[in-house]
Amino acid sequence: QVQLRESGGGLVQAGGSLRLSCVASVRTFTNYAVAWFRQAPGKEREFVAAMYWSGTGTYPPGSLKDRFAISRDNAKNTVYLQMNSLKPEDTAVYYCAARDSDSSGSDAQVRSYEYWGQGTQVTVSS
Repeated sequence: QVQLRESGGGLVQAGGSLRLSCVASVRTFTNYAVAWFRQAPGKEREFVAAMYWSGTGTYPPGSLKDRFAISRDNAKNTVYLQMNSLKPEDTAVYYCAARDSDSSGSDAQVRSYEYWGQGTQVTVSS
C-alpha cells in the first residue's frame, strides 16, 4: 500500500512560480514510477509529468515542459513539480500518482496509476 500526500499549492499571480511536493509512505520508493496530473473544473484529469527512479522525466507533447519540471528525491521519498511562468489556465487541482515501475500502461494515462494523493489546489490569478 502506498500513501501519497501533496503540498505546496496555493494562490499565485500569473507569471509566478510554485513548487509542489508529494511525499510517499512506502518502503522502497525506487520501485515506483511517479507522476503529476491536474484537473480543472469540468475537465478531465490531465497528465502533466512522470518520472521513474532513474530521474528521467516525461511530459505531454506541447510547451508544458518548457515551464514545468518534475524531479524526485529518492532518499526523502518525495517527488516535486516545479511550475514557472504560471498562467490562469494552469488553475486546477494537482494530483500526485504512483504505480509499480514494472506495471504496464502509458505514463500519461490515469488508469495506469494505482495510487493517488488527495490533490492540492493551484489557483493562478490574472
